[in-house]
Amino acid sequence: MYTFDYQRPGQADAAVAVLTANGDAKYLAGGQSLLPTMRLRLAQPSALVDVTRIASMKDITVSGGTVTIGAAVCHARVASSADVKKALPGLADLAGRIGDRQVRERGTIGGSLANDDPAACYPAAVLALNATVVTDRRRIAADDFFLGMYETALQPDELITAVEFPLAERAGYEKFRNPASHFALVGVFVAKGVTGVRVAVTGAAASVFRPTELEAALSKDFSVAAARGVKISPDTLNEDMHASAEYRAHLIPVLAGRAIERANAF
Repeated sequence: MYTFDYQRPGQADAAVAVLTANGDAKYLAGGQSLLPTMRLRLAQPSALVDVTRIASMKDITVSGGTVTIGAAVCHARVASSADVKKALPGLADLAGRIGDRQVRERGTIGGSLANDDPAACYPAAVLALNATVVTDRRRIAADDFFLGMYETALQPDELITAVEFPLAERAGYEKFRNPASHFALVGVFVAKGVTGVRVAVTGAAASVFRPTELEAALSKDFSVAAARGVKISPDTLNEDMHASAEYRAHLIPVLAGRAIERANAF
């Protein structure tokens, strides 16, 4: 490691002010992605601004058909929240299967979304549930938030403060995980709500995406058989040492079917 300034503001506007004044500073939440890159010298911020003590970013509320989760809430708390389990059990289930116990106790929903790892689980939930990412200055629809590999619509000093999830009639997530990292080789979140069926896939491409073929099929028949009957093109999917593009294409409808099974079980 190397020397850097460490700050722990108690208010969101104070945290933003530091990054606005210092372009080399970075927000620090759970540190599950940032600290390893710093150890490898792939990132060398001059200052870390710890946002985990900002009280307004640590709340979970359910009101008016919306589950609002503060950006500094860790995965373990989402997974164990009685309110989330009751209102959106598929989201609590997803949070409980991120990484391992140590990661779930430290990692935060805001940090996961800001990093936008191509194989992260939370982006699939945010996109499939048509959530809204709330920042210190605006509200960003899920369809507009994820732009590409590790790329989001956030400005350099913009801070995620909360995520708002509309309630769903049924929602579930399933992933085929890398046994070493527990990241999703492919992960699929399915959701059926008042606006229809939405499906989001993570781990299979450069960024989370919505497979229109699956959404069309499940809009007609929200069933395991309908999901598994869809053929996904491998043309734009990842191919690496872990799996070919064709294998990932094969996994998507299979996992969509399993996600429906999980959704129906809640």
